[in-house]
Amino acid sequence: MAVKLSSLTLSRRIPNWVCLNAHLSSISCAINLQSTQESEQSQSNSAEFEAKIQFLKNRLHPDNLVSVLEKTPDLNSSVKLFKWASLQKTFNHTADTYHMMILKLGMAGNVEEMEGFCHDMVREKCRGFDKSLLALIDSFVGNHRLAEALRVLYVMNSSSFKPSIGIINALTSALVEEKRDFKDVLFVYKEMVKAGICPNIDTLNYLLAALFESGRVDTAIDQYSRMNKKGCNPNIRTFEILISGLAARNRVEQSIGILQEMFECGCELDSRFYTRIIPMFCGLQNLEIGWRLFKLMRASNIAPDSVTYGAMIRCLCEHLQMDDAIKLFKEMTDSSLLPDHQVYVDIINGLCKLNKITEARNLLEERNLMDTCLHNAILASYCNSGNFTMAKDMLRDMIGRSVIDASSWNILIRFLCQNSVINKASEYICRMVISSFVPDSATYSALILGNCKMGKVADALHLFGHIRSKYWVLDSVSYAEFVECLCQRGNIQDADKVFSYMSDKGCTLQSTSFNMLIEKICASGEVNRAIKLLSLASYTDVVASLGASYNSILRGLSRSGQENCLWVMLAQMIVIGCALDAETYCILIQCMSAQDRIGDCVFVFNLMLHEDLIPDSETLGCLLSCLAKYSQMHLIFPSIDKLVSMPEILDSTMHSVLIDSLWREGYRSDASRLLDLMLEKGWLPDASTHALLMGSVARKEMVGRKSASEKFSIQDNVSCILEENLGKT
Repeated sequence: MAVKLSSLTLSRRIPNWVCLNAHLSSISCAINLQSTQESEQSQSNSAEFEAKIQFLKNRLHPDNLVSVLEKTPDLNSSVKLFKWASLQKTFNHTADTYHMMILKLGMAGNVEEMEGFCHDMVREKCRGFDKSLLALIDSFVGNHRLAEALRVLYVMNSSSFKPSIGIINALTSALVEEKRDFKDVLFVYKEMVKAGICPNIDTLNYLLAALFESGRVDTAIDQYSRMNKKGCNPNIRTFEILISGLAARNRVEQSIGILQEMFECGCELDSRFYTRIIPMFCGLQNLEIGWRLFKLMRASNIAPDSVTYGAMIRCLCEHLQMDDAIKLFKEMTDSSLLPDHQVYVDIINGLCKLNKITEARNLLEERNLMDTCLHNAILASYCNSGNFTMAKDMLRDMIGRSVIDASSWNILIRFLCQNSVINKASEYICRMVISSFVPDSATYSALILGNCKMGKVADALHLFGHIRSKYWVLDSVSYAEFVECLCQRGNIQDADKVFSYMSDKGCTLQSTSFNMLIEKICASGEVNRAIKLLSLASYTDVVASLGASYNSILRGLSRSGQENCLWVMLAQMIVIGCALDAETYCILIQCMSAQDRIGDCVFVFNLMLHEDLIPDSETLGCLLSCLAKYSQMHLIFPSIDKLVSMPEILDSTMHSVLIDSLWREGYRSDASRLLDLMLEKGWLPDASTHALLMGSVARKEMVGRKSASEKFSIQDNVSCILEENLGKT
């Protein structure tokens, strides 16, 4: 009986939660296809279509229909031909005709109608439908139509036919390779489980890769630990995925642990593992692991490629193990592998860092390297080592070999400016211009640096005017030196302008220089301007540490009586995570003491000591004066013991204030103990404190007489100490 397809009802659909994005989504493809079909239908050549119908009427056979469908580019016409054939009484569709129609629909992105034809083929139980579905999945995977392949897999699993583990792995591999959504990989895995198919190690490896790609690192580790329960043993691909996945997510220690497990299980390493893992550990600057794997690679008679050699050489150079790096370099060239430019850069830079400049220069000449960057590296090394004679010789050689650029001139010019040899630097600038090289921002930055070192602020400002006219910027060192020089010379407004211009260009300023600028602006009374610059610094992330700048502003606000603004700045300081140092606490205590905020003073003081920060003498004096004024000295006495052993902080005057206040407040035993400590240091209480203590003793004697035994039983009390050490007055 013929298959009737007048209405293609989709009997089963794939679950909605499965992500099936392809190059064109199923919805957009359907909409686009519908509009295309409508347009093409109106423009179809009915004569050509009728000719194909006439041809099939006389020769209607599955093979002929497949041939006609294959040669029909119009999808709408293909569907009409397929439906026409299904209406013929003497014709039955086969798996081949279905295969052709499903393939055309899938390649066009019409996944909904394609799935309907798949269900019809299964429902009609066409002979060989199982092989047809397998072939469709293979075709769709090969053509990167993974959404369509997933639909076919769903239909296949809905039938009595089970896909092979090979098909499962092929589809999963394609999903992982194209970095598709993890839900797609999970869908395939669930379909495999539903079909009762056991995964093999390749399946689990693809799952691990998908888990890492989607950021599910802990789940991946859990899956690895349960591999044995699934009847699979990890292979070299498993370890490659785990080690690279963990290291790429900064979980290096875990990746090293997995590497150790790999060694313990005796897994045989291959070229792919080495060429992927060695560069990765070298990139992480883990020389120990990289070098160990590289030695294993050579011991296994696996020849490293140029990428592996390059990564290993770079890592050795970064760790300044130049002997090993040069040995590898020679081994690499002896193996007929051509080092790239970066390998030479790494070796030259490494040799220069060790001041092996002659060896670096010999390498250039031996290899006849005509690279300007490499020559500049050696030229800079001569300058950094202070060897101006060799630097001149190098520059002359570079000119003769035509391997010179503006940077070459700037290296030598900057060296001269850093050493305050401006006149000589000017000579080289003239030679630079004569050689058809135009001075650039680096040249002017060097000149500004040199003039600052020589104290020629006016000349430096004139040069900076040229920088601004060209919309250039200074390098970080020249920028910091320029700002500091202007601040030290009293050109605060000019320093402000330089900072504002550079900040607008997104340039950073060293913290010490910025803190100096803020301090000078606050000292000039322009605290509000300092606050504006600080907000600019915070916004552009100019300074790594703003603590000193905040302290300058807090001090300025306190001196100008702007206490409300001070608390706002303190809150801002805390919000951005700027640590409070001893100076900050001292400013706060002095400000609170001036406002007689006793409770806050005591709280901040105790917090300061708790963080092992010590107030200076001025701050402590302000605090003691405030507490003595309101007879609240006892509030800090439990904390004051930390400072008693520091005579540079708590001097004799402060001891007297403490003793006097504690005695008046009724804490006489504490005052007595403090007096003992004071006398042990050889200090004497001041006259007022002495009079207070003696007056108290006299009043006690007038109240009533005590027995001689009672008087002499009290040793080391205040009266005895005064009598024995000071005499009676």
